[in-house]
Order: sequence, then C-alpha cells, then structure tokens
Amino acid sequence: MKGTEVAEAVKEKFKDLVSDVSFPREMVVRLSIPRESIVPFCRFLRDELSCEHLSLVTAVDWPDNFECVYHIASYLEEYMVELHVKIPKDDPKIDSLSEVWRGADFPEREAYDMMGITFVGHPDLRRILLPEDYLFFPLRKDFKG
Repeated sequence: MKGTEVAEAVKEKFKDLVSDVSFPREMVVRLSIPRESIVPFCRFLRDELSCEHLSLVTAVDWPDNFECVYHIASYLEEYMVELHVKIPKDDPKIDSLSEVWRGADFPEREAYDMMGITFVGHPDLRRILLPEDYLFFPLRKDFKG
C-alpha cells in the first residue's frame, strides 16, 4: 500500500476530519485530525490498514497550541503514518492510545512529564523522568527553570 492509498482510505472513512495531507517521502503519509477523533482514527489504522506499531509519541509547544505527533507503522504494508493533532493550551488533554497500542504507555507518560499534556484514560499517568512532586513541565516554552 502506498501513502496515497492510505490517504484515500482514511479520507473515505473520516471525510472532513482529515486535513493537511502531504507525502514527505514515498512510503510516508503526513496528516492532521482533530483530537476528538484520535482513538477511533487509530483503531481504524490498526484494524483496517494493518498499522501494528506505534513507534513515536511526542509533543510540540507551538506559539498558539500544543501538538502531539504520532508515528504509526505498518510493517506488513511497508508505510508509515505521521499523525498530527493540535491541542489547545488552555485544555492540554487528549485521549490515550494505550488501549489501542500498549506501546503508547511510556511515551505518553514522557509527554505528560515534560509538557503537561494529560492523556485521558491512560492506565498509569504519572511522571516517568521527574519526581512526582515536581511542579513544572520543563519542555514548555513558558518554563523558566
């Protein structure tokens, strides 16, 4: 399956929810979805498009919002989805993908620990690198350590 075929499949299923589609490399499709769609969208990737591996969860602090970036791979079909989800700074939370891919556990905890993004429904959302009583999120641009 090529990146263009993946893009067509997700657009057909999720219609107007998919935006900013691009193809940075032959077997990579980059796209954005609203945060409310994250779990059903990723279940579709896993169950219908053979995306068996979540290889990356990270967060970015942009001037107007946060953004979670996910790299989701299909080794069987030899492609990767780079998924971008904007998160408002005044409501920094998104549903956890730990029920879709167990491998989301530690990277979601790291994004919480460093950026303060809450992953709703995570089975053990606590700091992973910093002490539990640490009051700040050191990778935020407003952090004045």
